[in-house]
Amino acid sequence: MWSKARELAQMAPPERNRWVDFLRAISILAVVFGHWLMAGLYVDDAGELQRGDLLSVADWTHWLTWGFQVMPIFFLVGGFSNGMSWDATLRKAAPGQTGVYRDWLASRVQRLIAPTFPVLLLWAALAVVMTQVGIDRQQISDATEAALIPVWFLAVYLIVTACTPLTRKAWQRFGWLSFAIYIPVAMATDWLTFTVGVEYINFTNFLWVFLAIHQLGFAWKDGLFEKQWFALVWFVAGLAILISITVYGFYPVSMVSAPGGFSNSLPPTLALFALGVAQVGLALALEPLGRKMLDNINIWTATVLMNGMIMTVYLWHLTAFVLVMTVVWLGLGGMGLNSVPGSGEWWASRPLWLGIYILALLPMIAIFAKHERSFGPIRGGRTVPKARVVGGVLMICIGLAATAAITIASPESLSGIRIWVVALPFVGAALLGFGPIYRPSNKEA
Repeated sequence: MWSKARELAQMAPPERNRWVDFLRAISILAVVFGHWLMAGLYVDDAGELQRGDLLSVADWTHWLTWGFQVMPIFFLVGGFSNGMSWDATLRKAAPGQTGVYRDWLASRVQRLIAPTFPVLLLWAALAVVMTQVGIDRQQISDATEAALIPVWFLAVYLIVTACTPLTRKAWQRFGWLSFAIYIPVAMATDWLTFTVGVEYINFTNFLWVFLAIHQLGFAWKDGLFEKQWFALVWFVAGLAILISITVYGFYPVSMVSAPGGFSNSLPPTLALFALGVAQVGLALALEPLGRKMLDNINIWTATVLMNGMIMTVYLWHLTAFVLVMTVVWLGLGGMGLNSVPGSGEWWASRPLWLGIYILALLPMIAIFAKHERSFGPIRGGRTVPKARVVGGVLMICIGLAATAAITIASPESLSGIRIWVVALPFVGAALLGFGPIYRPSNKEA
């Protein structure tokens, strides 16, 4: 894998912005290690397995989430990449050509959903088997929830990506206003949520906050953050607002769900918006140094390698965690789980446990990373109508959102799973005209 990545790294055109790829890789790694660090099971004095949570026992760790909650960076990178890709698609399109949007969106969706289907199918099968052998349904639900919670991000990202032609046009016409409009909208959403008490309105902030950060990706792509001082102004402004509304305001310091307060991320709040602005400013202020660093062929190769399996790592890292915990609890009698999260002994054991999680993840990477592009748009057929494209993407998003929100495990059904939740992403993909990509053998080629 390293030699292949090095070959690809050497083939990269000199004009490629390698900092984009690095930020994408480092943001996903931050999420992975953040999940592995914050969550932890332990065995209490009575010999019972307890769900530990570092954020609930050590308040100071809430500050760490300002570094580990880096989803805004992924949307920044998405804005840069989607803007670049959509602009290139329009330049290459012939006058009057139909199906441009469908083909473009299909190519963007494919990279995200192809590695998602194996993990969904595996956990659906596991949930059915565990239900039939009589395992407690709450335990099944807990396991599927823990393993599949990362898919919420994909649902939001797909919708934001699908909006690219409109948001890109808005940026080109209105500039900074197309970003600024989301600030009062997000503020109004929080006001309606926390002051007026309007239920569910806060879920619209998934769009307002991340569409705003996505717009900053367009600004980056168009060179508006070239001056380092300008990026630093964004960092300082975002950080100042964040401190004022968390330390001196009513928003929690933690940028992920934590005991004792509401979540700043599920759904996003104005605090996460401010964090995103600060992260964008810092990331782009560091760009000149980062691009010089990535001139090193080994660092650039590692970045290329990580980007080649990035969705596999993201989607399977909690499955690796659940697998390790299952083996340790059922196979080894809870060996090594007798330290409470946040204790000195617990911190001392973190490097070992992180190494074990990585080892558990490696076989999953070996099996599934090479198939990240094995499922995609079927070529040669007639163009799928826009209504089917929109419907397909919405069905995929609803299925993934439901997977994260209510889990695929069912407490009542005979099968043990919510079949409609598992089926929706596959039906949506079929509407988009997706299927297995045929790859000829060496002999046929």
